[in-house]
Amino acid sequence: MDKIEHIGIAVKDLETSNKLFASLFGKTHYKTEEVASEGVKTSFFKNGPNKIELLQATHPESPIAKFIDKKGEGIHHIAFAVSDIKAEISRLKSEGFVVLNEVPKKGADNKLVAFLHPKTTNGVLIELCQEIEKTKIK
Repeated sequence: MDKIEHIGIAVKDLETSNKLFASLFGKTHYKTEEVASEGVKTSFFKNGPNKIELLQATHPESPIAKFIDKKGEGIHHIAFAVSDIKAEISRLKSEGFVVLNEVPKKGADNKLVAFLHPKTTNGVLIELCQEIEKTKIK
């Protein structure tokens, strides 16, 4: 793993939370994005070299809605940047970690993502992120 890519925070109301974090950081979010496959709307803030991703459920059955129902608002996951997500999934599986999605999927912020089950990471949901390469036009 290369570095912490971002920290994901589950929120009930993205608009309210955007105002709170804008006050906290002294600047507004730089992008919002919906990931329909995950039932989530996201908002990203930069704070120095770090990123914070706010996550709001778009329907009551989404993973974020279930998380908030169970644990309330708060830190949902820590994401790590990787250069080869498939190799990292294979390596982590060989180390005994439970990978929730062995085939990486498209996530927010132009990333391929995969998650590790918290039961194998001391209760922390870990996200692996690899930048999706843009197709070069020849």
